[in-house]
Amino acid sequence: MGSRLGVALVMVGAGLVLMGLSLLGKLPLGRLPGDIVVRKGGFVLYFPLGTGVLLSAVASFLLWVLRR
Repeated sequence: MGSRLGVALVMVGAGLVLMGLSLLGKLPLGRLPGDIVVRKGGFVLYFPLGTGVLLSAVASFLLWVLRR
């Protein structure tokens, strides 16, 4: 049980680091192909479809690894 907790904590920490880098603009998350941005006047609609698919695939893989 202890080693699984350690692996989970490392994965959560890595995820937080990646989110931080993304917010700083160091990673292209939010600007991937498939992300939709509509700008009309003072209105901006942002729909991160490509980023969502990528993050879902990465999360699914990590959960699969943790369950093994």
